[in-house]
Amino acid sequence: MFTIEHEFDATVVTLVDEGPQPPLQEDITINAFEDCVTLEQYDPRTDTVNKITFSIDQLDELAAALDLPEGVYRLYNDDGKD
Repeated sequence: MFTIEHEFDATVVTLVDEGPQPPLQEDITINAFEDCVTLEQYDPRTDTVNKITFSIDQLDELAAALDLPEGVYRLYNDDGKD
């Protein structure tokens, strides 16, 4: 299950682990801002929220990597520049 909320400065997506087998993972919250995307997940072992920030370029590279085989790549814009 997931939710989508549109806030003033971000789109917030929350992923809820509903898998059939325990242990289930904590919810993941994705905040999409104009200049970056953050992932947050609560860690019950340390009672803290872990946060990762992606630049838009890093997010583009991640999206491309999900569809490519093993290797080293560099993305280029339509004008041939990275």
